[in-house]
Order: sequence, then C-alpha cells, then structure tokens
Amino acid sequence: MPRARDIPNLISLARIALVPPVVLMLLRGEYRLALWLFLIAGISDALDGFLAKRFAWESEFGGKLDPAADKLLLVSCFLTLGWVGLLPWWLVALVLLRDVVIVIGWIAYNRRIQRIRARPMAISKFNTFAQILLVLLVVADQLAPLLSPAWLRGLQWVVALTTVASGLAYVRYWGRKALHHD
Repeated sequence: MPRARDIPNLISLARIALVPPVVLMLLRGEYRLALWLFLIAGISDALDGFLAKRFAWESEFGGKLDPAADKLLLVSCFLTLGWVGLLPWWLVALVLLRDVVIVIGWIAYNRRIQRIRARPMAISKFNTFAQILLVLLVVADQLAPLLSPAWLRGLQWVVALTTVASGLAYVRYWGRKALHHD
C-alpha cells in the first residue's frame, strides 16, 4: 500500500508513463494533444519536486527517478522531433551525447571512487529549461506559427551552447573530484 511519502515517486512514474503517448502523438502529428501531455508532464515535475521538499518526502530512489523521468521525456521528445524533421539531427545528437557523457561519468565515479548523490548544476538547470522551452515552442509552432524561423534557430543555438557548456561543466566537476580524491 503506497504511503503519502511515496506520492512524489508515483508522480514521477506517471510522468514516465506519459512518454509513450507524447511520442505517439508527435509521430501522428497530433500536436495539440502532444503539447497538452507535455505540459502535464512538466507540471507533474514541478509538483513532485514541491511535495518532496515541502513535506520532506525526499528519498534516494526519488532522487534518481525524478531526473531519469525528466531525461526520458526530453530525450524521447528530441529524438521524435528529430525523426519528424522538426529539429535538426545535429542538435538531437548533441543533446544525447551530453546525457550519455554525464551518465557514464556519474556511474564511473560512483563505481571507481565513491558513491555520491548527483546534484544538478545551475548551467544544467538552465539547459533543461532551454530544452523544455524549445520542445514547447517547436510543438506549439505546429499549431500556430508563433516565432519566425530565425527565432527558433536562435533558440536551437541557445540549447546547443548550453548543452555543450553543461556537459563540459560536468566533465570538469567529476574530473576535479576524481583528481582531488584521497
């Protein structure tokens, strides 16, 4: 029987369950429904974080599940938007590469040096915000053109630059921690 303190994790699991419908709607070109589902997933991310902090329902499992749910949703959206031609493949590859590098670095550090709880950096939070904004605007643009193609390309470059900066920041962080570990 779930307890109240499990609510944030259940919300994260629900967000994971929203990934297939979001991807399916994007593939079918049903952008209105995809946008609503993506927004619900975004609200659920804010809600589970609020509840976990407000009621001290944070857990080690939740600390891994929440970012995994976020990454699964964003990576799936980037891959799908790349597949249907709404995002350039170079940007999709860059986003994927950054996430792979961060996960491999975290796993290597935890296995070879010491267990450590991952905490997002400010640049990483900004990068995630930029990625979410790009997905929202690209999908919304399919319903009603909101921005000129130049603005969307500009936001793609912001995502690219923050993706590289975030990836390098994590490599530097884990590298320094490994070098200075006794």
